[in-house]
Amino acid sequence: MTKHMRFIVSVLFIIVIILAVALTRFYSNTSKSAGSGNTKSDISRLLATDGSGNRIFEDNNGLYGLVDSSERIIAAPEWLELSFAGNNRCIASKRISGKLMTGCVDYEGNVVVPLIYRDITPHNYGDFSFYTAESSSDNSCVLYDSDMKPLFSRSWNSCSITGDQMVLTGDKGTYTYTLSSSGFALSSAKISGTMLECGYNMEMSNKLLLQRLDPDMLEEMVRIAGKYLEYAFTGSGEYISDIRSGSRSVFSVLFPDDKRILSKKLTDITKIYIYSAKSDDDIPHFAASVTVKTELAYSDDSDKAPKTLTGEYKAVIEFSGSSVNELTTISGEFLQSHPDYPSAEPEKNSDSTEKTASGNNSGQEQNTERITI
Repeated sequence: MTKHMRFIVSVLFIIVIILAVALTRFYSNTSKSAGSGNTKSDISRLLATDGSGNRIFEDNNGLYGLVDSSERIIAAPEWLELSFAGNNRCIASKRISGKLMTGCVDYEGNVVVPLIYRDITPHNYGDFSFYTAESSSDNSCVLYDSDMKPLFSRSWNSCSITGDQMVLTGDKGTYTYTLSSSGFALSSAKISGTMLECGYNMEMSNKLLLQRLDPDMLEEMVRIAGKYLEYAFTGSGEYISDIRSGSRSVFSVLFPDDKRILSKKLTDITKIYIYSAKSDDDIPHFAASVTVKTELAYSDDSDKAPKTLTGEYKAVIEFSGSSVNELTTISGEFLQSHPDYPSAEPEKNSDSTEKTASGNNSGQEQNTERITI
């Protein structure tokens, strides 16, 4: 999914949430209008308290509302289920279009989390608390903090919590967090997908590195690495046109100086990992290393028929930025400038190879077929 498409999806996600809030507020206001005549005499029994004197009550119809410390009704009894959630919030449920839907309301009955969930579950770890909300439509999960604000800019396919471990799964990866009184920290990540029709799997467990990253950054780095490979094998700048890059960003194709190569094909991705890179500024730098297997068709002056060469080579894509919105791609290149031709190749090719090696050792630029942005 391109950056533009991800932006559109994020906007649509926000619009859906806003519409859901508006819809549930409509139902809420309708119920309030119908029940505006509620008085103290409608209180059948008083239930839980929030510690400040506010209490949940049940009316004569078995519906729940809120009263203050003076037993004055502050939220009309219109909910089939109601429970305190802290910070002047309540988890509330009502039947909408024949389905029991759950969301969150404030102490005046205003909807602050849309009633679109099957269930909202609180989780407490000392001073840290949060909520998991499971959708009634597709079983996806949204995480909210103690103020009922989303903890991530996305929903998750699933969320499972066992002890102090929380596992979140999405379309592209699985992320394990360690929970504690100070919050949660990303402890491992597994991302999978395809690049040029070749599957890959990346696993990370370096906790110090993961503290500086998040799922959005990791997935964007891997996406860009795939875009770079498409450019490196095809030479088409269209593949890297949608990535954020700097004015001096440089991307080179695979073996740009080798005129003997007739075609290049990616056959397998054997390894991919992300690590911290050195920086000359105050901005964090990271790099993605991708090791690939290739199949090259090349010409031999001693034999007119094309030959096939297989090999394994490593590409490095460097980034800067501390968030996905700031992530900038600095460069992309393969570390080896020429393929590993068979040792029996004609000696006349050795001169150009030696010159290339000499040029690399002296630090002079050899890649002539590259894009500078």
